[in-house]
Amino acid sequence: MNLNADQCYEAVRTRDARFDGRFFVAVKTTHIYCRPICRVKTPMRKNCQFFNYAAAAEAAGFRPCKRCRPELAPGSSLMEVSSQLARNAAYQIGQDFLSEHSLADLAGKLGVTDRQMRRVFRDEFGVSPVEFWQTQRLLLAKQLLTDSNMSVTQVAMASGFQSLRRFNTLLKARYRLTPTELRKQQKKLLPAEFSEFSFRLNYRPPLDWNRLLDFLAQRAIPHVEAVRDGIYFRTVQVKRQGREFAGYIQVSHDAEKHLLLVRLSDALMPVCAVVLERVKRLFDLHADPAAIDLALRELAAERPGLRVPGSFDGFEMAVRAVLGQQITVAGASTLAGRLVLRFGAPVATPIPALTHLFPTPKRLADATVDQIGRLGITGQRARTLIALGQVVAKGEILLEPGGRVEDVIARLDKIPGIGEWTAQYIAMRALSWPDAFPHTDLVLRKALGTHRPAEILARAEKWRPWRAYAALHLWADHAGKLN
Repeated sequence: MNLNADQCYEAVRTRDARFDGRFFVAVKTTHIYCRPICRVKTPMRKNCQFFNYAAAAEAAGFRPCKRCRPELAPGSSLMEVSSQLARNAAYQIGQDFLSEHSLADLAGKLGVTDRQMRRVFRDEFGVSPVEFWQTQRLLLAKQLLTDSNMSVTQVAMASGFQSLRRFNTLLKARYRLTPTELRKQQKKLLPAEFSEFSFRLNYRPPLDWNRLLDFLAQRAIPHVEAVRDGIYFRTVQVKRQGREFAGYIQVSHDAEKHLLLVRLSDALMPVCAVVLERVKRLFDLHADPAAIDLALRELAAERPGLRVPGSFDGFEMAVRAVLGQQITVAGASTLAGRLVLRFGAPVATPIPALTHLFPTPKRLADATVDQIGRLGITGQRARTLIALGQVVAKGEILLEPGGRVEDVIARLDKIPGIGEWTAQYIAMRALSWPDAFPHTDLVLRKALGTHRPAEILARAEKWRPWRAYAALHLWADHAGKLN
């Protein structure tokens, strides 16, 4: 977003919710930064400074407001970041990469020098990668101290700090409060409905929760996912610092407050930052409906708040896409459930429908065609799943946002059994690529009135860079025909 100070101040003056999370306003006289929707008395224009990112406000010496709570502001899609290098670095930082690796490791992963990465990152975000990461950790810690009964030590560990002393020092330096002082001040503001702790993930309305949940429910993988009474459940496994963390989550919707409530099993709290980022990705919470609907115009008019369902795990979603080729949605789910029971690890949960973790890439890479074929999966499809598991297990392909989408699609196309439709569908959901467009899809052909791929692509040009959302709208009247 290109900040215009006068426009930003007008948004602050009118408390325009469309700009929530798009920028932050810092007040020079109080040294506090707020969301544009903050209900405090509007500051004088001459005392305001505007920042695209909370990290930039904190690096400039401002503290987060305790009333509007910047840590709860909806985020912005990394796809809006102009620099691909900065976008990829920010994604890896959001996945807590720096908790286990150095900046040099991150630069190496991105194929550039440490100096180049830091320069490009600062040009884009206004802060260094470390400052960006520190703000993410501190804002998460602030939410935990405010809304949970976790001990200070537990908060520090869950927020990615390896040292309680380091946590205390950084919090004091940034917020001028110790964890205990922050908790005492915020306890008085704790709403009664949050006495049983849930993470709050805000979004920009509208959000068509029912349609989104129906989409996920129809494609839920037995033993791994379930939807009950408007709540989404799933098992989760995250690897961090050589350890495996396994448990389950549940996600519910508060339409009045425009947020999702996410509860994690205790075993997942040490990796809550990673889990929450994946939940945001799954439910497309970074989307800006106003910008998308403006581009799609009449196509989006009848379905406000339609989101592109993402994925919690890219490999899992890709396997599900392969299984769904040329069979019904229900049939694909049945096969996925068999695959889970045969190759997935059991996990204990209090929810009867959740019993297993989805198989890891290595587990499927090491399977044989015969083992997979016994589940009712064709030999060709079994070979595709094994090949997919092999390239993902070796790190030859990364099925998550943060890389070059064109390279991932090209690599997927080389796997026998994965064609253009499947590659684009994986890009849409696993890579969260808003411009993915499976133009060979039969329903899209029918909706656009032509079977000529070149003509379909030409007609879709007007929807760039939101063609994935256009596809969802075109599919909306054909529920059950998409796997």
